[in-house]
Amino acid sequence: MASSYPTFNLSEKLSVEQVNFFNQHGFIHFKNFINNDTVTSIVQASKEVESAWIDADVKKINGVPIKYGKDLDGKKIVQRFAFINQHHKALSGLLLDPRLSALLPLAGEGSRLGSEEKDGMVFNHYINGPESSFTKMGWHTDGLRDIFYGGKLHPMLNVGIHLTSQKKENGGLRIIPGTHKQSIYQMLFRKKYFLDNNADRSEISVLPEAGDLTIHDGRLWHRVAESSIRGEESRRRVIYIPIIAGKYAPKNENSPTVFYQRFAGIVK
Repeated sequence: MASSYPTFNLSEKLSVEQVNFFNQHGFIHFKNFINNDTVTSIVQASKEVESAWIDADVKKINGVPIKYGKDLDGKKIVQRFAFINQHHKALSGLLLDPRLSALLPLAGEGSRLGSEEKDGMVFNHYINGPESSFTKMGWHTDGLRDIFYGGKLHPMLNVGIHLTSQKKENGGLRIIPGTHKQSIYQMLFRKKYFLDNNADRSEISVLPEAGDLTIHDGRLWHRVAESSIRGEESRRRVIYIPIIAGKYAPKNENSPTVFYQRFAGIVK
């Protein structure tokens, strides 16, 4: 699986083969979840939210810091939106697709889309330019948050809806398959969280086309590799929505910024 992996089609019920593949490897890739027209409308919606947030000088949404950067022309842009589903109907409507409900059993009984929890629907906009502040993200697992706060380690899956086609040189998601089954010790100490962005001999590149959907277990070791291409060809947009199990914990405008997000500057 170092260089390639099978892809699937998503319907309103997962097949046994799909469930088994995900359980073994901790990720799965579905083709053609949305069409090109929908991709275009979602990107346009993000630009409308971006314009409103820049005009209002929004710093946080529900306690989550918003990451700003510069486009290739030096214009200010939002590079990481949090809870964007709460700010545009085109994005909240995307969550109503019944095929997303088919993914919930992968996280176990009582799982749900985290549209009001964690960081909600996150919209990432990567661009490798001279003034970009968001080009890569070092190795990490999402399970660290539960461990840090002394809570039970619940499954948290990341559903990615990809709005840009990419090749390996575009950077993007790298995962180490099977590490969702690792010990707590390995989850804590296998990598230097966020600081280590070096390639791992066991990693694979997730290479979607625009409109594809991927899902990976947050307990996997994963990173976002920097594009080796600069300029317009490096532009990449992707939405992430969490699937959560455990106690319902919605956020609102009065929610505090959690500890680890105070150090967001280490994430480039």
